[in-house]
Order: sequence, then structure tokens, then C-alpha cells
Amino acid sequence: MEDVAAVEQTATAAYEKYVPRIGKKPAPMVADFAKQIGADMVYVDCEKQQVQAFVIFYPHGDHIHLENLAVRPERQGLGIGRRLALFVEQAAMQNGYNTIELYTNAAMTENFSFYQRLGYDEVGRREEDGFHRVFYRKELSTA
Repeated sequence: MEDVAAVEQTATAAYEKYVPRIGKKPAPMVADFAKQIGADMVYVDCEKQQVQAFVIFYPHGDHIHLENLAVRPERQGLGIGRRLALFVEQAAMQNGYNTIELYTNAAMTENFSFYQRLGYDEVGRREEDGFHRVFYRKELSTA
């Protein structure tokens, strides 16, 4: 359960700045990480045996759903998030998926340009589970 604690701590560090903007903890802060780790959906990026970031993704119908990508604040801006996003793309293609979909909270405006730089297109906005979400989709190149 050491892994669960490390992922929870990383999520808290990455997302706590959004609590005042949203008015409550964002969904990634209250996820069932033990269940997700048990289902082999969580991939961590470590440095010196410390979790510095993680990504959670899984097949959902005809695409891969990128559930969560979190980088500790002190490690942001170093390309770790980009590296994890590319890892998801490679895994998707290796498993026969050509599309990745994700959403982010509308209050997490920093994420918009990050995903757009990675080639994601905004495909909608709506309220879901009590959160205002922005939905993105990326078609992967098969060349």
C-alpha cells in the first residue's frame, strides 16, 4: 500500500491549488487509487525511488481514456507530463487504439494549452458529476 500513499500524495500536491477555484476537491484528488493500481491502470514516473508523477489510462470502447496525468508541482515544466502523455500514445497504438480521449476541469486552465500543444482538440464542454469539464480528443497517426 506504499504505492497508493505515494500516488495519493502526488495527486494532492498536483491538484490542491485547484480546490479554491473549484470550490471542492477535484475528482483526481478523491479517486480510488488502490483500485486503479490493482487494475494495472496506474503508471508512475520516479526519481531516486520517489514518485514524481503518474498517469492513469485504460481502454474505453473504441478509444483509450486518459483518466489522470499528475506531476508534482516542483517537477512541472521538465517534460515529465509530455513524456507520460507520449507513453499513453505508444501504449494505445501498441494495443490497436487510434484515439485518446480525456477531460479536464474547466477551472484547470493551465491544462488547456498543455493538451493543445500535444495535438488534442477540444470536442466539448459540459457539466458532469458536479464538475464543469472540458473534453479533448486526439487521433493518433498510424504512419
